[in-house]
Amino acid sequence: MQMQANASSPFTTLYSFYLYKTQNHRADPLTLLVSIGTHTTLQTHLHLEREAAAEAIGKSSSKLQIASFIAAAQEVIMRNKQVILRDNVSGFPKESDMQVTTGSTELKLPEGSSSGAVLVKNLYLSCDPYMRGRMTKRHPGDSYVNSFNPGSPLTGYGVAKVLESGDPKFKQGDFVWGITGWEEYSVITATEALFKIHNTDVPLSYYTGILGMPGITAYAGFYEVCSPKKGETVYVSAASGAVGQLVGQFAKLSGCYVVGSAGSKEKVDLLKNKFGFDEAFNYKEEPNLVAALKRYFPEGIDIYFENVGGKMLDAVLLNMRIHGRIAVCGMISQYNLEQPEGVHNLTSVISKQLRMEGFVAPSYYHLYGKFLEMVVPAINEGKITYVEDVVEGLENAPAALVGLFAGRNVGKQVVVVSRE
Repeated sequence: MQMQANASSPFTTLYSFYLYKTQNHRADPLTLLVSIGTHTTLQTHLHLEREAAAEAIGKSSSKLQIASFIAAAQEVIMRNKQVILRDNVSGFPKESDMQVTTGSTELKLPEGSSSGAVLVKNLYLSCDPYMRGRMTKRHPGDSYVNSFNPGSPLTGYGVAKVLESGDPKFKQGDFVWGITGWEEYSVITATEALFKIHNTDVPLSYYTGILGMPGITAYAGFYEVCSPKKGETVYVSAASGAVGQLVGQFAKLSGCYVVGSAGSKEKVDLLKNKFGFDEAFNYKEEPNLVAALKRYFPEGIDIYFENVGGKMLDAVLLNMRIHGRIAVCGMISQYNLEQPEGVHNLTSVISKQLRMEGFVAPSYYHLYGKFLEMVVPAINEGKITYVEDVVEGLENAPAALVGLFAGRNVGKQVVVVSRE
């Protein structure tokens, strides 16, 4: 006799089959759970190793204990801690704009899930500046990414483990990175932007940063948009962040002279002593940004990797060299302003024959394999280093995201949901 069931089957079916097997075939509980397909569910949803499961439902356990254990498994699967956006945000975001709740949605693949959905357990979440724009209500087509829906969990880049898959590209147990929910468990239907992690010799959290979206952003912006040449001068604003720290190191590997700016002494020291920038300065201590850039680039800037906008961009435009290139990655100084600052020196784009180009990472995902071929060996050989600012627990995610816009993070801001 063969019978298939799982933890989402009616309890009476499971328990009746348990009685049949143990009374007639003397099967031990662990073997039973494996035979009816429950052991895998318990492992993935309750995070129990085989030994822990054997101890919890050992041979000496009574039928009542087994019943209680399976019922508890069903109940736990229903719980899912989430970070919810309360309402659309204007101005500087606050922790109170978000709420950490525990939902009770049944976490299973929808009917017909063979069309491509996957159920994942989220491990690491990425706090990124672009998320601020998604907290504001925008019209469709105003941006490459949609706004968050108030009352629903935030979504963003993260690293997760596949629990169930209806997509042939992924199987149970795979590690993946891509867009997921700010919650413990997510059902992902848009799997086209989900990447399977093949190299697990580096920390999995790296796939929120150096080996994930920020990494491909730095790679594409510097190499594809800016086309660097050996000996050129490079300036990186917000240089200690997830993208900036990589751009500076890419510039050094390319034989360029690179200067970065940041907002604290600690970050400036990091740029010079950890990431190998030739020079770095605290922009908050510079009363005249035009003069500061002239001091570090007396002959002008060939490449500017733009992460800040506003007054910084204005100052850079006056210091660019003829035929300079500007990769516009972000403008974090403008995201929280009710009225964004204007840029006054755009005539330099004409007079200096500058090329200024905005870009987003998804447009370059086709280069991800090429990117890994360069970056992974550089990490292993110590040619590229990376710094993370890690906070533990989904309940601390709102503070981590808000802190990003206040410059409180040192390095890539990561939220640990679970270390498996």
